[in-house]
Amino acid sequence: MTHAMTHAMTRADYEEYVRVFNLKDYDAVADFYVDPPNMSFFGVQIRSREDLKRFYSFLHAYVNESVTINRFAVSDELMAVDANVRIEAFRDLDAATLAANGCGAFHPIKAGEVQELRQFIHYKVRDGKFEGVECAMPFPAA
Repeated sequence: MTHAMTHAMTRADYEEYVRVFNLKDYDAVADFYVDPPNMSFFGVQIRSREDLKRFYSFLHAYVNESVTINRFAVSDELMAVDANVRIEAFRDLDAATLAANGCGAFHPIKAGEVQELRQFIHYKVRDGKFEGVECAMPFPAA
């Protein structure tokens, strides 16, 4: 099903995006982006639907990743999300494998380990679709 948005994005739209992301429905995820997408986070560059599907297919062959929304704000041009990203490995993902797949800035993780990451995600929005994504993580409290 193609996700066609002709209105400004809403929290309900984002919750649907998170739902299909958590289901690993990469075609539905890609439908939320302008074509071609322009995503940059932690050294990863995604410039096509194929890049998006390849990146998440690689990552999710090793880990289950789920997103929980903490705080949310949206305008016609920007969506800002404070989210918890939970990464649970079911296979070892070492530094060499990450680096070979363009994910050198990601932390290795062993099967059974869980990483809980708080992320601040900014989506540039155009015509009700994501035009670009940038992501940052706060430093842990001392």
